[in-house]
Amino acid sequence: MTASSAPVRVGNCSGFYGDRISAMREMLEGGELDYLTGDYLAELTMLILGRDRMKDPSRGYAKTFLRQAEDCLGLALDRGVKIVANAGGLNPAGLADALREVNDRLGLNARIAHVEGDDLIARVGELGLDRDTTPLTANAYLGAWGIVECLNAGADVVVTGRVTDASVIVGPAAAHFGWARDDFDRLAGAVVAGHVIECGTQATGGNYSWFTEIPDLTRPGFPIAEIHDDGSSVITKHAGTGGAVTVDTVTAQLLYEITGGRYANPDVTARMDSVVLSDAGPDRVRISGVTGEAPPPQYKVSLNALAGFRNEATFVLTGLDIEAKAELVRRQMDSWLQVEPQELDWTLARTDHPDADTEEAASALLRCTVRDTDPNVVGRAFSSVAVELALASYPGFTLTAPPSSGQPYAVFTPGYVDAGQVPHVAVLPDGGRVDIAPSVVTRALEDVPEPPLPEPSMSDDSVTVPLGSVAAARSGDKGGNANVGVWVRTDEQWRWLVHALTVDELKRMLPEAKGLNVTRHVLPHLRAVNFVIEGILGRGVASQARFDPQAKGLGEWLRSRHLEIPTDLVPDYADELQEGHA
Repeated sequence: MTASSAPVRVGNCSGFYGDRISAMREMLEGGELDYLTGDYLAELTMLILGRDRMKDPSRGYAKTFLRQAEDCLGLALDRGVKIVANAGGLNPAGLADALREVNDRLGLNARIAHVEGDDLIARVGELGLDRDTTPLTANAYLGAWGIVECLNAGADVVVTGRVTDASVIVGPAAAHFGWARDDFDRLAGAVVAGHVIECGTQATGGNYSWFTEIPDLTRPGFPIAEIHDDGSSVITKHAGTGGAVTVDTVTAQLLYEITGGRYANPDVTARMDSVVLSDAGPDRVRISGVTGEAPPPQYKVSLNALAGFRNEATFVLTGLDIEAKAELVRRQMDSWLQVEPQELDWTLARTDHPDADTEEAASALLRCTVRDTDPNVVGRAFSSVAVELALASYPGFTLTAPPSSGQPYAVFTPGYVDAGQVPHVAVLPDGGRVDIAPSVVTRALEDVPEPPLPEPSMSDDSVTVPLGSVAAARSGDKGGNANVGVWVRTDEQWRWLVHALTVDELKRMLPEAKGLNVTRHVLPHLRAVNFVIEGILGRGVASQARFDPQAKGLGEWLRSRHLEIPTDLVPDYADELQEGHA
């Protein structure tokens, strides 16, 4: 492929396995694109695909992508749009073969390639990845250079296994511009652009704290990154689609599932504390100033293991004496169970309201969750006891649903291996195989020291209101940890936020984090602080250790919590103050 200096337009049509099935066609028909990418993989998805592969070794890839390709492959070829997606999951070669069958059946001439080598399940013992569990899946996060090799060989479609989410965007940009392996600033810029668009409509208003400001969020359009040769980019979307692209919607996605100032990828470490956002017109946001460093010497490995079986019963407690009713159920279950499960957890959600005008509003939910390596212990031995309480417990006894048999659950563990121990192979359209070497230059990953803080915002008056009166937030899961990014819009609010929202204050506002290790990372260019709360999600999303297992609502809970904020920083009160001084 001949390098070009013109910007490359890279669109996204999937942020997860199960995203809008029509998005591929919408993006291809909606306007000009050079590449269309899709992210289908997450920690939980690898587990789902692993169980698929257990049932049928020929599976293990995202079947919805194959359906999309059957519908849209001809359209993509007609429009000259190349497709790059990580939908190969645990079986990229199998997906590539299935795509060739579709291609032949439709009478098309698409050149199909794939990237493999990430699947380490056969080598977990050799690599020391089976110390704590016996993994069902073990996949290293590969980078973009296998994708580049496939595109340079003329591929129209490239499917991969577990590459990093941003790599499906970095690969097209690097191939388009002919970047070198050590063009770290350019690569870092593409990583940041990729991070913004890889989660689909989260960049165009989805899951956005200030969603009420967006005129039409009924069906948000998918995002596009216009990437330039220097690594800068403009985030936008097709004209006429719903949602919005603003500095704040892009900030929200930048803060999603990161840690601190360094965002490691296999090809480059992007300095998130260098990112500068600016308004470039309606539904256009420029990303500039991104600097990059050499990547770490190790690749991260996603490990999923079946850990046992779980079950739960949810009791509805209505009206008066909620705490006493809950205590009675706990006492009865404890004494009636013949065998105590290895884990038994109770959660009482006080969703009840006094003097409620509906029965549902007068009710609380008491959930009992059990886990054990023996399916019988959490099967009928547990569910039968919950049912047998029906006529022998608190007044108004009812369950939200009959308890079922125990279901298997899994745990996620991150692992790390030296990059040189992981094969990375580009399988070209003609069947040729090219080994991709890891980066020659590496740098151990370190936290960025907290920068000097601005002078605190001073005010004589304050008001106790929700944090969300001035701040937005975005949260998500990383294994058993959660991150919560919080940002504000003005410099004055930033001078207050960076001093007020400390680790201790976060733990006060989120009592679930009180006994956990929490770190704070300051990102001044974004007027943001990002917190990593270790262990709040137990052993990962598949273990379902928490009401909100992926921490998607954690940031919104934080925004709803009250604290003292200077009155002149809160928009509603600031307006009143200005009127009073007029």
